[in-house]
Amino acid sequence: MSRIGKRPVAIPDNVEANIAGDVLSVKGPKGTLSLGLADDVRYEVKDGGIFVQPANDSKQAKAFWGMQRTLVSNLVEGVTQGYTKVLEITGVGYRAQAQGRKLKLQLGFSHDVDLDVPEGLEVKTPDQTTVEISGIDKQAVGQFAAVVRQWRKPEPYKGKGIKYRGEYIFRKEGKKK
Repeated sequence: MSRIGKRPVAIPDNVEANIAGDVLSVKGPKGTLSLGLADDVRYEVKDGGIFVQPANDSKQAKAFWGMQRTLVSNLVEGVTQGYTKVLEITGVGYRAQAQGRKLKLQLGFSHDVDLDVPEGLEVKTPDQTTVEISGIDKQAVGQFAAVVRQWRKPEPYKGKGIKYRGEYIFRKEGKKK
């Protein structure tokens, strides 16, 4: 039994949820998101909530149950509140600058790194060492944050690189003489 899957996903007053065919659409104040439904899981919209149940007793249906409920919950939270990832840049001369639909990074390479911001995401740089990525799709926000971080992962000796806010970097001691 899935502890997560048992609980229905509450639908706030300003959100609409519809099941059409094998697609769940959720519309809220920030936008509209949709999710392709799994065959092994049943979905019902009733009583101000979305109920997710396994369609049969197969092992796969039980495995998908909790995950599908979490994906539905992410849709509802995304259209009401949205998601934000904050990246911090550490290092001498390392900086970032948002320019329209591009993010320009200076990370110690011989050239600047220009990244196109995907559709549906918003990138802000409150200062030169902070990048805020926000949007309604949790997967897209996390994926773009990972792409940005991949250009210069934090190294353990000086801590230089791009890290998530709140991420702990395990520091190593340097060479002793």
